[in-house]
Amino acid sequence: MKSDTSTRTGEVMNAIHRKIATRALSPGEKLPSIRSFAATMRVSPSTVVEAYDRLAAEGVIRSRRGSGFYVSGPAQPLALAEVEARRDRAIDPLWVSRQSLDTGAEMLKPGCGWLPSDWMPNAAIRRAIRSLARADDPVLADYANTRGALALRRLLVRQFAGEGIDARADQILLTSSGTQAIDLICRYVLQPGDTVLVDDPCYFNFQALLRAHQAKLVSVPYTPTGPDPALFAEVLASHRPRLYITNSALHNPTGATISPQTAHRLLNAAAAHDLTIVEDDIFADLEPEPSPRLAALDGLSRVIRIGSFSKTLSASIRCGYIAGRADWIEPLVDLQVVTNFGGPSPVAAALVFDTLSDGSYRKHLDALRRRLSKARREGEAKLAALGIRPWLMPRGGFYLWCRLPDGRDAADLARAALQENLVLAPGNVFSLSQSAPDFMRFNVAQMGDPRVWAVLAQALAGQTR
Repeated sequence: MKSDTSTRTGEVMNAIHRKIATRALSPGEKLPSIRSFAATMRVSPSTVVEAYDRLAAEGVIRSRRGSGFYVSGPAQPLALAEVEARRDRAIDPLWVSRQSLDTGAEMLKPGCGWLPSDWMPNAAIRRAIRSLARADDPVLADYANTRGALALRRLLVRQFAGEGIDARADQILLTSSGTQAIDLICRYVLQPGDTVLVDDPCYFNFQALLRAHQAKLVSVPYTPTGPDPALFAEVLASHRPRLYITNSALHNPTGATISPQTAHRLLNAAAAHDLTIVEDDIFADLEPEPSPRLAALDGLSRVIRIGSFSKTLSASIRCGYIAGRADWIEPLVDLQVVTNFGGPSPVAAALVFDTLSDGSYRKHLDALRRRLSKARREGEAKLAALGIRPWLMPRGGFYLWCRLPDGRDAADLARAALQENLVLAPGNVFSLSQSAPDFMRFNVAQMGDPRVWAVLAQALAGQTR
């Protein structure tokens, strides 16, 4: 139960409620002493005494004579909304995700992070589904093995070899999604309060997931050639992060690609400060030609590669992967058994394998890259007519990271557009430092409907009145 924050006592009580909700204080753990917490909260000791007494009366904490106060009962569910102060929902990563995922076909979604369903290789998927109907019974009815389907892992080994990444099948763990891959790594590496480095801007769900793990987030500015190398080294020296999570190619949201020089400087700094890097390569197949990969340059020594098939094959067939050192994969297998009781669905893995093995899939990728190139050019021209300019023109992919005209506020624009059934992704959703109020990420593949442009024009005109 929340307390009235209008009093000092209520402020103290809510501070304790937040610590318990975010698991900064666990069941049975001792609360700060009255004097120390009074100093922290800048209130009198008598205020803390009153707050502790009222929390004890609520059953939230309990007193031990001569010892102090302790958290009572079982752990409360982790509430992401309590991890930090409530923010404007228009710039909340969870808000953007929920609007994109939960709304129906009537909602236009240039702020979402996936391709339209009719852009996907649906004919190949249907062939794979028909083939699956003839599969052995265990594929249809049994749990997956702990590492996931061997056939798909071997296919990934061959793909990685073509990118210069030398990996064995036992260095690959299939997961239920790319997001689950990051979650497993965070469970293995992080303790509450550990520091994690992200790009600024970065994919907004990185931030939401890391906050769920109670990590402390720090960021480094992203440039057209990757994270600023000098500032990257400074952050490593001053904050000592455990992890760095990034997209090296077709970075989300900027569309930038890391240069070889920046990649080498990052790896040197990571080695000097014992930093583990998680390279999310979910957009790899959308590049016209392969670019530098941290995992390839590093040889999967301190770089862990993750990915999934949701951007080019299907967001409905959930399957991802982790590739890393064998001594990392082993404990991650155990964690996946604990949290998922085995790898991803054998049905999903079989569908992914059959579709990737289909002779038409390479043709699908070639056609998809051409279609996206056309959509980026057309999107840039139409956005320019509204005074909206891309930060850069990406080599591939479906995102344009754009600055709005005349310093317009992207959150206000998103609010106005939502009233007209248009979901946008304003810049500060992606920015840990909240330094992108006039930026917007546009998904050019989701902007074919003329209503998108009419609503954008109307919303921009409304901001000038």
